[in-house]
Amino acid sequence: MEYLLFVIYLVGFAWLVTRVKFFTGSGLSKSQLIILFLLKIIGGIFYGWIGIYYSGLAQMWDTWNFHNESIQEYHLLFSNPQEYFSNLFRDPYHGGISRFLDTTDSYWNDLKGNIFIKILSVFNLLSLGNYYINIIFYSFITLFGPIATYRVMKDVFPGKKQVVLLATFLIPSFLYWTSGIHKEGLIFTGISLIIYAVYFGTKEKKFGVKRIISLLLGFLLLLTLRNFLVIIIIPALIALLTAKRWPKYSLVLFSSLYLFFGVLFFTFKYINPKFDFPQAVVNKQKQFIELKGTSSVPIRQLEPNALSFLKNTPQAITLSAVRPFPGDVHHILSLAAALEIDLLLLLFVLFLIFHKNGIASKNLIYFCIFFSISVLLAIGFSVNNLGAIVRYRSVILPFLVIPMIALTDWPRIRALFSNNIKNNHNVSNLNS
Repeated sequence: MEYLLFVIYLVGFAWLVTRVKFFTGSGLSKSQLIILFLLKIIGGIFYGWIGIYYSGLAQMWDTWNFHNESIQEYHLLFSNPQEYFSNLFRDPYHGGISRFLDTTDSYWNDLKGNIFIKILSVFNLLSLGNYYINIIFYSFITLFGPIATYRVMKDVFPGKKQVVLLATFLIPSFLYWTSGIHKEGLIFTGISLIIYAVYFGTKEKKFGVKRIISLLLGFLLLLTLRNFLVIIIIPALIALLTAKRWPKYSLVLFSSLYLFFGVLFFTFKYINPKFDFPQAVVNKQKQFIELKGTSSVPIRQLEPNALSFLKNTPQAITLSAVRPFPGDVHHILSLAAALEIDLLLLLFVLFLIFHKNGIASKNLIYFCIFFSISVLLAIGFSVNNLGAIVRYRSVILPFLVIPMIALTDWPRIRALFSNNIKNNHNVSNLNS
């Protein structure tokens, strides 16, 4: 029965992705949309399989814990519907709602898991509690994220559709972490919906009902699933909108505004003590250090002041943007992550040497760079677990990789490579 149900839903939703206007409006063909949808499902199934066979070694038990807890919520709906519909809004800490950035006794810290479990419990109504059928539903919903990003980047890089498509969907860690039943898929969807609404809304000078809904939904997803990203994306949006007003000074405006927000980060506590951002990062780092996971690495601890953050910046960048190193490899996932980051660093070097122009919106690229670096710094300052770092950074990789790939002069690289092969062949013929 479960296999039959899986096939019915698979066929039904594969047909549905070719009918949703938001998907078809991307310009992708029906077969391309179905292939991308199936890729996400395959990635989600592989994610679940890894969660079973490598759960302890690779710390992948979260996905099945979420599923098991969602089953309990599913049964709660029938045994105590009043509790089911009210428990999400209850603050068990009697003051935890005011602890927006706290990691303990915080309503908001618990909400990210509770809301995700609640979403899965709704899936269970249709899947009868089957994990793999839920992947189909989750893949359909989270397909909105990469499609939104593709539509924006296709407009930013005209004539680069294939490159943008590949860089949007086929970054290995991005496909893996955002396809599995975990929060990353919805978080990336939230980020993408915000960018999509703001980019096309400002370009066309028109914010219709659909774009406003996209914007609000994006912020709601970030607020409930990873609230610190709201604090990070707002400065990036302000800089984007400001640079849109004065495009000749885009880079100066982005740099100046980020300097201002950096000062505000360390001084806002004097305006409102509840928003002590440096202390919140320090607390988060202490929490991760105390977890002592199998992929945790020793780091220099932060102090809640600007000098300590400045001293720890090189460490933060190394952690979030360069590791895992080959010496950090302990299992299949860390090996894949190490190989991927080495490949991305190689692509970055090629970009630096062979970059070219071809941007329709420099402002959007500056947004991607400043926003992504801010996220990487936030991860590097607070997290010392390499497995968590790889998962957390997966949601911003497309915003760095797409511009990098699209602005690399690949024909020039191919020409140089072909010439080198030809020259080597001629030399070998002369020697013979």
